[in-house]
Amino acid sequence: MTALRDAATRVPFGDLTYGAANVGNLFRALTDDEAFAVLDAAWEAGVRSFDTAPHYGLGLSERRLGAFLRTKPRDSFVVSTKVGRLLRPDPEGDGGLDLDNDFHVPTDLRREWDLSGDGIRRSVAESLDRLGLDRVDVLYLHDPERHSLREGLDSAIPALAGLRDEGAVTAVGVGAMTTEALTASAETGAIDLLMVAGRFTLAEQPAASDVFPACERNGVGVVAASVFNSGLLAQENPSRDGRYEYGSVPSDVLERVTAIAAVCAEFGVSLPQVALHFVHRHPLVRAVVVGASRPQQIRQNAERILAPVPDGLWARLEEDGLVFPHGP
Repeated sequence: MTALRDAATRVPFGDLTYGAANVGNLFRALTDDEAFAVLDAAWEAGVRSFDTAPHYGLGLSERRLGAFLRTKPRDSFVVSTKVGRLLRPDPEGDGGLDLDNDFHVPTDLRREWDLSGDGIRRSVAESLDRLGLDRVDVLYLHDPERHSLREGLDSAIPALAGLRDEGAVTAVGVGAMTTEALTASAETGAIDLLMVAGRFTLAEQPAASDVFPACERNGVGVVAASVFNSGLLAQENPSRDGRYEYGSVPSDVLERVTAIAAVCAEFGVSLPQVALHFVHRHPLVRAVVVGASRPQQIRQNAERILAPVPDGLWARLEEDGLVFPHGP
């Protein structure tokens, strides 16, 4: 494997990164005190890496996360945010909630795509203002495939690389949910990290065959996100009532995950624990991002990532054809 780019190795993510979409009121509304309690639980559990985005709660996640992190020494944590969507006043807002995007926040702002160089720099400046911080450590282009992958490759990524080369951030990358966008981004040779959202999990690993070889060729590290596939793998006993990719669970996925859960039970470990370890052990993976809307959830995940998993379990899952083979 090609050595990872220097910037990809200089970010001290630690065992877990807290994905702060929930403190932007993803799926349910949190009060400021409830959001602070989740962030405090993450900190007390040893989490020192935090990921947010303007998209999360129309800026609410950045504001809440920044208010929390400003109580900590700046050199004691890593923070990442994203670019691509600017937030602008929405004069046509109907006073309702942003439920089309699953966020329980008022629609007084709207998201405006801007992948131009100037737009990327404006996005960074506005995120820093919401966070109340002087810098972020990592910047990701967020979901370019949802707007214009070509513009993302031709305009946004060079702008991000420029910010890194100027020393404004330590590392830059792209976060996406499609293997096409992820592979194309890695092949630019200009980024340090890919945030692979939901495409490399215990339930499915399409990124292993297409995206990861591109990462190896270009020295790109992987940040694994949505590792529970929006909730399905977070359950001890997967069920059709679980959430998968923000929707219902397909029958074939449920069948495979149920079989995986049975193997986990045979080895005396839980499905969520194995889901975390599965992604964490891949040699390309630099960080694992997990969300939580309650303090106990983040405490549990911090404990799970440190608890051992029997080596024989991995061989069994591969032998049964339930996961794509990989290992250290």
